[in-house]
Amino acid sequence: MTHLSAIGRWLLAAPVLGASLLTGCQSGDSGKAQPDVLQASLDTTARPGDDFFQYANGTWLKQHPIPASESNWGIGKEVQNEVYARLRALSEEAAKANAKAGSTQQKIGDFWGTGMDSVAINQQGAAPLKAELDRIGAIRSGADVPAVVARLQMMGVDALIGPYVGQDAKNSEKMALHLYQSGLGLPNRDYYFNKDLRTRNIRQQYGRHVQRMFQLLGQDSVAAKQNSARVVALETKLAAASRKLEDLRDPYRNYNKMAVAGLNQLTPGLDWPALLGQMELGKVDTVIVGQPEFYRTVGQLLKSAPAEDWRAYLQWQLAHAYAPTLSQDFDQENFRFYGTVLQGSKQQRPRWKRVLDAEESAMGEALGQLFVKEYFSPATKQRYEQMTQNVMTAFREHIQQLDWMSAETKQKALVKLSKITPKVGYPDKWKDFSSLDVKRDSYAQNVMRANEWKYRYNIGKLGKPVDRTEWDMTPQTYNAYYNPSNNEIVLPAAIFAIPGVKDEDADDAIVYGYGGASTIGHELTHGFDDEGSQFDEKGNLRNWWTKQDRAEFQKRVNQIVRQFNGYTVLDSLHINGKATAGENIADLGGIVIAYDAFKKTEQFKKGEKIGGLTPQQRYFLGYALGWQSHQRDEQLAQRIMTDVHSPAQYRVNGPMADVPAFYEAFKVQPGQKLYRADTAQVRIW
Repeated sequence: MTHLSAIGRWLLAAPVLGASLLTGCQSGDSGKAQPDVLQASLDTTARPGDDFFQYANGTWLKQHPIPASESNWGIGKEVQNEVYARLRALSEEAAKANAKAGSTQQKIGDFWGTGMDSVAINQQGAAPLKAELDRIGAIRSGADVPAVVARLQMMGVDALIGPYVGQDAKNSEKMALHLYQSGLGLPNRDYYFNKDLRTRNIRQQYGRHVQRMFQLLGQDSVAAKQNSARVVALETKLAAASRKLEDLRDPYRNYNKMAVAGLNQLTPGLDWPALLGQMELGKVDTVIVGQPEFYRTVGQLLKSAPAEDWRAYLQWQLAHAYAPTLSQDFDQENFRFYGTVLQGSKQQRPRWKRVLDAEESAMGEALGQLFVKEYFSPATKQRYEQMTQNVMTAFREHIQQLDWMSAETKQKALVKLSKITPKVGYPDKWKDFSSLDVKRDSYAQNVMRANEWKYRYNIGKLGKPVDRTEWDMTPQTYNAYYNPSNNEIVLPAAIFAIPGVKDEDADDAIVYGYGGASTIGHELTHGFDDEGSQFDEKGNLRNWWTKQDRAEFQKRVNQIVRQFNGYTVLDSLHINGKATAGENIADLGGIVIAYDAFKKTEQFKKGEKIGGLTPQQRYFLGYALGWQSHQRDEQLAQRIMTDVHSPAQYRVNGPMADVPAFYEAFKVQPGQKLYRADTAQVRIW
């Protein structure tokens, strides 16, 4: 769960696009039947009780090495490839259409056209940033910085501060301005301080990368080196005041509501009314500050850091944010560090895929509207809406049968569950992009205009009723989330897609494991994980537990934290059990809850084998199919430090070790690696 919502289903690609129709079929053009999708992935040299992830996916992983252009590969990328082809066709058609000015097709076509015109992009170099670079160059003291930061925020540059408008965690009917820690060029604070060899090398490479970017902006090597050192030093001070990944999961500690006058007292010397006015937020009187100590440090630095530090820092932040939209030298240097050094990718992905990612970020729902019209069937939507209701019914039964929770808290948990709103497939109301201006002048400037549109769209929510119909993901996204403030689960159409398998050809065992456990049940459980359980049925941060029940729940949370702390990844890295607790709880909850929903299906009751596998076995293999992926060591190391999700292998093996029905389905015995004595198995929901 982030400070906005829990992104629960997928972890490897961002932005992630996905197919919103289960395409293809199990019969090829030759008429020969394709192998069963589960059977074809099995590695029977592995025992399920030793390494279920390898048993379920090993053959697929061997046959699908990570492409040179990728830092990871898996089922999500396979789905993504299907949708890329479709969105490319839609975009190319729009670019040729001579569409009416202001129409969705014109905007998609012009965005695509400028993004794909690499000749014009290379000719322009950094020219699209000139006005903003000149503005930064005019800074003469720390007092000049806030106005420039305000402008950069509107352009999508996360420099120094992190403002956004979202629901008030303690009053979900109100939209509030939030300030979160931000402004770092490395993935998070630990990259500035960890002393292991891998992270120290990344820090060295980072300084060289920043220097090269300054040289691309036209500075000589001496000035570029000096400015790089200024950037790293300033960011290190910001990092020192930033909270660790696990500490960002405490909703009470990260909720500090204060009047704007109180914000001025927190950061003496920083005139917040003036800054908010420059950010078009002049009517704000209260702010929710996530990490007050971070903003205290911001105020101190604005008084103490010299102007040349601020000029360097803001020039870097601007160039960093827009490097993928600039000429080839900026784009390649940006990829060298963020793609190769940090994530291990060997070569750039094709430009057309990167432009589609940018298009998705700029106006994803406009694409989604065209996409679902072409590719998402009502029958598929109906199937997963019904499955969602079935899983919710199973969860209700689980709560009623809990032996560690009192009747008083159970009743409140049941009320909260009954109030969860499921959103399946695509929104009933689409975003209106009529005010977004897209032209054929410059790719970078189209991205700028899109960022400004998104910024104003977001801040425009202040003072208005909460729109509970809105989606934070597009229907073509291979992901899902739980939003605690809305008490809703959002399940984009694409998340149910199995590459090469039509929906009607996928048996219930697969879809209950793949869609029911790792998506529906997972997101429902987020409403009752270590963080989501602190919000009530109306989406407000409020304790609804008895003291004893909360203590019993925390004992079980501590168990799963210890379990995942014990997993070693790569050479010496450990999973952060506390930071990943919410996702690990949701994985385990999703599996056991959706399994009971599956037990009510005709397939389970008949017990017939398919592909030599029982319905129970197919269910658990269907779950493992959802995590069919592998990644480069560089990206794995990064995600251990920055991601609240455990690596895919442990999202399968970890919870399976706590599920008695899995032991029964695959005859797991003492002495096998996944075996845990009954008293050691984690039981929560």
